[in-house]
Amino acid sequence: MDGVQVKLRLKLLPPAAVAAVIGGALLLTTAVVPAAPARAMSHQSAEQTDRSTSGDATARTTTDARAAADTPVSLNGQLRVCGTKLCNSRGNPIQLRGMSTHGTQWYPHCLTGGSLDALAQDWKADVLRVSTYVQEGGYETNPTHFTDLANSLIQQATDRGMYVIVDWHMLTPGDPHANLSNARKFFTDIANRNKAKNNILYEIANEPSGVSWSRIKSYAEQIIPTIRNIDSDAPVLVGTRAWSSFGVSEGAGESEVVNNPVRASNIMYTFHFYADSHRDEYLATLSRAADALPVFVTEFGTQNYAGEGNNDFTMSQRYLDLMANKKISWTNWNFSDDHRTGAVFKTGTCDNPGSWVGTAPLKPAGVWIRERIRTPDTFPVG
Repeated sequence: MDGVQVKLRLKLLPPAAVAAVIGGALLLTTAVVPAAPARAMSHQSAEQTDRSTSGDATARTTTDARAAADTPVSLNGQLRVCGTKLCNSRGNPIQLRGMSTHGTQWYPHCLTGGSLDALAQDWKADVLRVSTYVQEGGYETNPTHFTDLANSLIQQATDRGMYVIVDWHMLTPGDPHANLSNARKFFTDIANRNKAKNNILYEIANEPSGVSWSRIKSYAEQIIPTIRNIDSDAPVLVGTRAWSSFGVSEGAGESEVVNNPVRASNIMYTFHFYADSHRDEYLATLSRAADALPVFVTEFGTQNYAGEGNNDFTMSQRYLDLMANKKISWTNWNFSDDHRTGAVFKTGTCDNPGSWVGTAPLKPAGVWIRERIRTPDTFPVG
């Protein structure tokens, strides 16, 4: 199994993370936990967290132009899964397009009133994915802080008329059962706080790896009732085997899910790809899977599987064309100023943002993805 097949997420870890190449596959050493970049860690003070979640000097109030006009949520209401599609409150298939945050333990300062205004109004995004890491200096270190931070970001996205994916960003260990008790508490707390909202989707396991589909399915069938007992309407997104690749990165395929689906309704399955690494085999898998199952691409990049290196916009466009044709919703990785090419903002932007609007603060990947999010929505309004 080569490094591309393993697809281990260096993009998800701070620059201080240490990787070792063993037998051609990237394996993380114990030195990665829970070091974060000095620059990002400096924003973990209460003062900086307040700045990141309560807005900044450039932010407009939530009575801004887009909130007062038609928004994705005002137009489409409570979403539900119908057949293999994500549908609006009138039963019409829709496609959501937006951005995923980076880990909120590292980049909360990129999530301000100004940046979220830009995402909603300038980028015209439909959805924000809020990524709460479990390990790597995340949730398990301070459950109250990271739950409150997620709730604040959910509310800010709600105020701007966007949908929100609540991402339980389990990564290492790859078995979701390792965090089952924490997941129960997190989703209980989040669902209780947000059960009256009509714009929430729950992503219950970011990227399972090194475990069988039956093991992931067992986890999903325990966590979904926890959410459903509190919030009975929101769609739930289920991670798939081998870093949410439907098993392709570990030599399997979508048939194992098709033949043994999770026993629950109103659910979708997630697929992740990085266009410079994941080529025709992955594209074909996504196409087949979307014909048989409800699929949501909750994470993708135009770079390699580590979220760095050159952008392959040609391959990326092939994926986007497929997703548009089949109405597969997506969020791009990631809405931060991380040094890797997959972060949309130029490094240093979040410390001294100036204006968040337009292309000036963006890296090439940011310019490219903003333009594609800004293209006219295909939402039905009847």
